[in-house]
Amino acid sequence: MKKANLACMLALMLSGCMSAATNELEQTPLQFSAEDEALYNKRTDDLAKAFVTGQGLNSYDTMEAVPGAAAAAPLPTAGAGDPLIDPEALAAAREYAGANNSSALLIWRAGGLQSADYFGDTTRDTPMVARSLGKPLGAIAIGRAIALGYIDSVDQPASDFITEWKGLAQEKILIRHLLDMRSGFKPQAEASRDRADVLNRAYLHPRHDEIIIREMPMVHEPGEAFEYANATAEMVAPIIERASGMRYAEFLSRHVIAPIGGKGGEIWVNRPNGMAHSGCCILLPSEDWMRLAVLLLQDGSWDGERLLPAGFVADMRRGTQQNPWYGMGVYTAGAYKERRGFSNSRFGSYEVLHSQPYLASDLFLFDGNGNQTAYIVPSADLVILRLGTWPKKPAEWDNSVLPNTVLRGITFPTGQTPAMQPN
Repeated sequence: MKKANLACMLALMLSGCMSAATNELEQTPLQFSAEDEALYNKRTDDLAKAFVTGQGLNSYDTMEAVPGAAAAAPLPTAGAGDPLIDPEALAAAREYAGANNSSALLIWRAGGLQSADYFGDTTRDTPMVARSLGKPLGAIAIGRAIALGYIDSVDQPASDFITEWKGLAQEKILIRHLLDMRSGFKPQAEASRDRADVLNRAYLHPRHDEIIIREMPMVHEPGEAFEYANATAEMVAPIIERASGMRYAEFLSRHVIAPIGGKGGEIWVNRPNGMAHSGCCILLPSEDWMRLAVLLLQDGSWDGERLLPAGFVADMRRGTQQNPWYGMGVYTAGAYKERRGFSNSRFGSYEVLHSQPYLASDLFLFDGNGNQTAYIVPSADLVILRLGTWPKKPAEWDNSVLPNTVLRGITFPTGQTPAMQPN
């Protein structure tokens, strides 16, 4: 994008002509082979069929292995003795999950699984479609890259690795902005069913990374606004690959999944030997997702080894002025709001019900499409993982039920629970 184009775009936005600004940015779209375009068209057809059922894609056409630990073992279970969570609270949580289209419900406290329930055909070893759980995984990958010295910090310019952005408006994008959704890219909420829409091509095209790098419109200055977009998170994979010299799948396998004892799985790549998707689309068993959440519960350490830099998890959990309920790849408890949207609040869409305040002010969570959640509560040494998809209509998912149900089933010593208060 030329700087003159950016100025023109901003002027047009101020006058309410965002579509004209977008067209200005897309005047020379990339040209790809007929084979690439045919595959893109097939994927858009598949997604359209998936939308009929109210779901996104559940399978992908080109997968790459993400091996886990050489001797992956099940997570430890809670020891004998007094229950750490009241059995009635666990039963109520299980009932709520089972009645609302869940595939798995795992609850961890004080060093072990308190309960693990699977519904339907799901088992402990079933690969679970990540959807947007890939976003906190991407943030963890960036943290590992910083710990290993491949990246300086989250405040390093993304253009140090995406060098195509040098001299353009995108040059101001920090790696932090790719994790906290303040890149300045066109928001996901503006997507349409048009095959030519850049947001669709940035998701389904076999050259999706090239499209994001060279065609994705900027609608804000980086850091200026929160705009949820898959394309923003998709830039994690090329940055990891260019920083480390490894494929994203290899980096995840060697430096994230294996060190925490995970079993591993597969990740969608846009074409054979192409770029992996880091904003979504990795398949891992439920216990691997629990391990990732427990890693954050333990402030980035596993079995006494620090895997994430000191302070990185605290940074992940910190909201921004533009969206106090979203940090780097994770959502925060924040001030109570009955409905919170994934997108900028001006769109009034993709909102999730919170019928009551979270009972822990330090709670933070993974939250992906289909209400796939991992609630992490450091003050209670607690993680609750729920995988599945949306409840059947007219029911709707309530994000506050599971954590509050379980928290009410925990007895805390007097004076030891400063975070256990309604926020």
